[in-house]
Amino acid sequence: MSTHIGAADGDVAPVVLMPGDPLRARWIADTFLDDARCYTEVRGMLGFTGTWRGHPVSVQGSGMGQPSLAIYAHELFTAYDVQSIVRVGSCGALTEKLAIRDVVIASGACTDSSMNRITFEGLDYAPVADFGLLRGAVEAADSRDLEAHVGLVFSGDSFYASRPELTGRMVEYGVLAIEMEASALYTLAARHGRRALAICTVSDHIVTGEATTAAEREQTFGDMIEIALEAAVGQA
Repeated sequence: MSTHIGAADGDVAPVVLMPGDPLRARWIADTFLDDARCYTEVRGMLGFTGTWRGHPVSVQGSGMGQPSLAIYAHELFTAYDVQSIVRVGSCGALTEKLAIRDVVIASGACTDSSMNRITFEGLDYAPVADFGLLRGAVEAADSRDLEAHVGLVFSGDSFYASRPELTGRMVEYGVLAIEMEASALYTLAARHGRRALAICTVSDHIVTGEATTAAEREQTFGDMIEIALEAAVGQA
């Protein structure tokens, strides 16, 4: 049993979808999983296990930001032997190539976090997605005739950044969107020899100022969830 999840052995499936919002975790479990049951309510960070097309799948909230996600991802990998984690979250579009509710599949994650700089003593480690999960997600999107954007995201440590102009430089080098968790997830998966992918839906547009509501972010990102499920179960 882990400190922050507190589930019993066997409660968590080898495949985990990981939204930041615990209420989104409940919505995913209620909407997409059969026979879902809650295995944790510790600190209000809900986790559920059920089945999708007969395959066991768990959904675990992570909270916001890399330090919070790192706690849950570490415990899932080390205490529950989880093999694949797919982050399903929201992101802010940094380029007019993206529109509200577009799906972004993160091939890699840039960051301003110091977590990897500390781990690698100043060297710049490049956190990337598992290729099998990435390929599965692209194929799942194609099968739905859904245009998903594949490319780099920026995992920021600050939601209200003091130097927002710096993300403009990232866009010049191909970064599509900003979120707050993928870099830590990819690094932890590499450390433990597991699979990870981040799929995000554009909830806010930094360029145009458009935004979705909190309720929409919680409950209307179904395309992203179906892509994540097909990709994750296909690699299980």
